Amino acid sequence: MNITTRIQKELGLEAWQVDAVIRLMEEGNTIPFIARYRKEAHGALSDETLRQLEERWHYLCKLEERKEVVRASMEEQAVLTEELRRKLEKAETAVEVEDLYRPYKPKRRTRAVIAKEKGMEPLAEYILMPGKGDAVREAVRYVDPEKEIDDEKTALQLAEDIIAGEVADRAEWRSHLRKSAAKSGILTTTLTTAAKKNPEDGMKVYENYFDFEESAAKLPGHRILAINRAEKEKILSVKLEVSKEAAEEYLCRALHTDRLGPNQVYAEEAVRDAYQRLMAPSIETEIRSMLTERAEDGAIKVFQSNLEQLLMQPPMEGKTVLGWDPAFRTGCKLAVVDPTGKVLETKVIYPVAPQNKTKEAFEVLARLVTRYGVDIIAVGNGTASRESEQVIADFIRAYQGGMYGKPKKKLQYVIVNEAGASVYSASKVATEEHPDLDVGERSSASIARRLQDPLAELVKIDPRSIGVGQYQHDMDRKKLGEALEHVVEDCVNRVGVDLNTASPSLLQYISGISKTTATNIVKYREEHGRFRSRKELLKVAKLGPKAYEQCAGFLRIREGKEALDATAVHPESYPAARELLKLLGYTEDDIRSGATADIRERLLHGAKIKKGREIPERTLRETADRIGIGVFTLRDIIEEIEKPGRDPRSEAEAPILRSDVLSMEDLEPGMELRGTVRNIVDFGAFVDIGVHQDGLVHISELSDRFVKHPLDVVKVGDIVNVRVLKVDRERGKISLTMKSPKKN
Repeated sequence: MNITTRIQKELGLEAWQVDAVIRLMEEGNTIPFIARYRKEAHGALSDETLRQLEERWHYLCKLEERKEVVRASMEEQAVLTEELRRKLEKAETAVEVEDLYRPYKPKRRTRAVIAKEKGMEPLAEYILMPGKGDAVREAVRYVDPEKEIDDEKTALQLAEDIIAGEVADRAEWRSHLRKSAAKSGILTTTLTTAAKKNPEDGMKVYENYFDFEESAAKLPGHRILAINRAEKEKILSVKLEVSKEAAEEYLCRALHTDRLGPNQVYAEEAVRDAYQRLMAPSIETEIRSMLTERAEDGAIKVFQSNLEQLLMQPPMEGKTVLGWDPAFRTGCKLAVVDPTGKVLETKVIYPVAPQNKTKEAFEVLARLVTRYGVDIIAVGNGTASRESEQVIADFIRAYQGGMYGKPKKKLQYVIVNEAGASVYSASKVATEEHPDLDVGERSSASIARRLQDPLAELVKIDPRSIGVGQYQHDMDRKKLGEALEHVVEDCVNRVGVDLNTASPSLLQYISGISKTTATNIVKYREEHGRFRSRKELLKVAKLGPKAYEQCAGFLRIREGKEALDATAVHPESYPAARELLKLLGYTEDDIRSGATADIRERLLHGAKIKKGREIPERTLRETADRIGIGVFTLRDIIEEIEKPGRDPRSEAEAPILRSDVLSMEDLEPGMELRGTVRNIVDFGAFVDIGVHQDGLVHISELSDRFVKHPLDVVKVGDIVNVRVLKVDRERGKISLTMKSPKKN
């Protein structure tokens, strides 16, 4: 199997593109570096395509390694025929390889193995040979009490065991039955005996699956994962129902049992045993595994998309934020954080049950807001957030009304997703960052900084602990972890980081930088002061030329010696960038002053270019040839010089700031609201509309047109207009719609 050809066909790429990316990966280049700084080599493939290519390359390389192991084993056993060699070469999945290897894989002592040890293979061959007489008379010859073969019936049973083993080991037959089961199988569920005897409240979440059946081929991923969880919790018994008769009929045809005359009955008995004892259970396990893998892959993609949108939320720069970690009994923890992320003061207040010390809380809040000039209160969406939100809204109303003196500025609040904040607050990173704060104070500081710079704060938390997925606790942790790490890595490198302020947690996601190197960078910074140029990175311990090549373009130095160090232009392209500046009559100081904003007009000799229009390809080619670089690189240099240090997150819509609060009682069907998409799952999107409980926009209510998946319509962080469909106050559920109102 040619790996390049396989990937080329799967991803719809050119062979040269696949070869180029594989070569770059083999040379030790990271995906972010390849995506950004080697566009000419691969034709500007997207990050997503490069990740898919990387994943398939690793899988196919491992598949080839497994094929070699299997091939060597077969050769050692002297069973590798030309036909087997060809089948191995053509095998496209690990399952196909294992099916081919199954008959020759070293086995435990199965019934077939024991029968062969007793010398029963000739009798098995006799049964399968057309034109032979009744095998009962032949079986007499094999009766041997010393071998525990006391009669003809025992001999025939042993022969059937051998036939059953051979039928079960036939790769093409297993493959056919597996495909048939996957296509026509019905997944059914029933309550376990234990669940029926001892029903618990926690079972209600699975009540839709208490007596359930659906085609395995059409079963949505979220249902598969829900059923798996209920099975793991011993609430449901799950079975894949397939036609036993159809499967056995297929095997009988494949074995040509109708040609065996009087021995047909023994062969068919062996077939039934082969299917029911050896094939059906393992095929069911394989199908269940395939369904789970498919569901996990779909859930991981949703989690990846949600995480990306969360990380790429626009930063709330230049704002002093009061972080509020809500709680009942232990009190609400507050932390005032200045625009640089520095914690100025922490407090604990008790404005909600059981203490309800609202007056004292207001006085503390007024002092903090006035003393530090707080712009926004960021409240976490965890336990007691609804009650805290009401307190905050009441305080803002009193504060803006002049109860604590004339307000200096408008005060607002925002709900912040606090998932993972408790994980961070008890982590080693948090302890090192804030050794003088307790876990609650660290959590409130983290909530504040999530608003100021979501990316910089969220990288400190294991991505799996950030609750923007579905059934993440039921998935392969390694697989999920790797997928989410790639998302964080791509986001961090897309944005870039300030080399002189970035934490080790942020730096370690930069292309080419390991955890150790990230720590060494911060240590160097503490010992020698600010980095003045990117070249200074080469003085950092364990950061050699290759690591420098990979990371330099993603690290920014503001107000350094070199103006281009503040941009995403890679040092290897500095000569070309300087040549372009000279060609257009700029100096490097013009980059610092922002005088290069008209670079497109200068490139076109003063001609105005309409907003959103690209520079003509001919102009780009001519300029690129003149300064000796590729068109893709030139386009990136122009974009960076036009807007030095541009943050791609600034293009997203800012979060909704509020000054008042709604309750479930305020909601009525038909009410129009504006909200923020907090989470996306296969069956819809959850939207924060300013009520403690997020509302659900079911997939059928996301658009006037058919929606295959919610991600086709919305992303986490999107600001959307919704209408209330239904409010279930007893169960705390809100149904929303994004469809256009029906016209009368």
